[in-house]
Amino acid sequence: MHPAIVFALLSLLFAGINDVVFKRYSRKERSRGMYVFGIGVVWTVLQVIVFGTQGTPLTFDQNTLLFGLTAGVLLAIANILLIESLTHIDVGLGSTIYRLNTIGVVILSVVFLSEPLGLLKSLGIVVGILGVLLLYQKQSGSHYNTVFAVFFAVAIVASLFRATYGVIAKTGLLQNADPNTMLLLFSASWIVGGACYAKLREKRLRLTRKKVLYSLLSGILVFLIVNFLMLAIEHGEASIVIPVANLSFVIALLLSIALKMESLTGNKLAAVGCAVVSIILLSQA
Repeated sequence: MHPAIVFALLSLLFAGINDVVFKRYSRKERSRGMYVFGIGVVWTVLQVIVFGTQGTPLTFDQNTLLFGLTAGVLLAIANILLIESLTHIDVGLGSTIYRLNTIGVVILSVVFLSEPLGLLKSLGIVVGILGVLLLYQKQSGSHYNTVFAVFFAVAIVASLFRATYGVIAKTGLLQNADPNTMLLLFSASWIVGGACYAKLREKRLRLTRKKVLYSLLSGILVFLIVNFLMLAIEHGEASIVIPVANLSFVIALLLSIALKMESLTGNKLAAVGCAVVSIILLSQA
């Protein structure tokens, strides 16, 4: 197997595991902001160690700072919203919607970067939307449906923020922003974004042993997700390895079912199938 695919599959695996960790954290009333803050600290420390060991040069020019910080804040918000959404929806559902951010990336790239759409990408968007509709299941009880609808919408908004992050980051690279420095700015943005959310939205800045342990685990996982994806891009074509890594929702769903956190239904299976087909179509030139 080509090294690029191996690295992409490793990124996929760790992303799927991390989504399940996100879900387990969100099942109890704990600060989402402090969790993201802790993840950012762990990720930043690990990234600094790697860059220091490799002697990686960093460049803090205007474009790098502008696009790096903007994209980093958007990514932090996207993950806070994802964790919030998992409070009331299954991890398989939340993870699938989040990874369908590829739809948003394609649409935003067509609008703002003048990229071509084409038939295959158009079909990918339609199939992806069909997958999301299949995931939206009404249950008995108006209160449940209201809560579900709200957090279903939060997952979609998280996906849109993730898509916007992708387009901003891509624009930055096209403007010759330094990718390594941007990566460090992304991780640092989680620290600032998480602390601000905890202080301004949740009104609490308190660390507990459980928060530290969860932050340590997810911080390591996020570091592995990002760096294995970077290795995959270095060794292969981005148009191939990124869609492979984006299929991590399949791992999240299977792991969640294995841990008896949710059950597999016909609609979920069909929705996952649509999501897989959508990502494959959207990745086509």
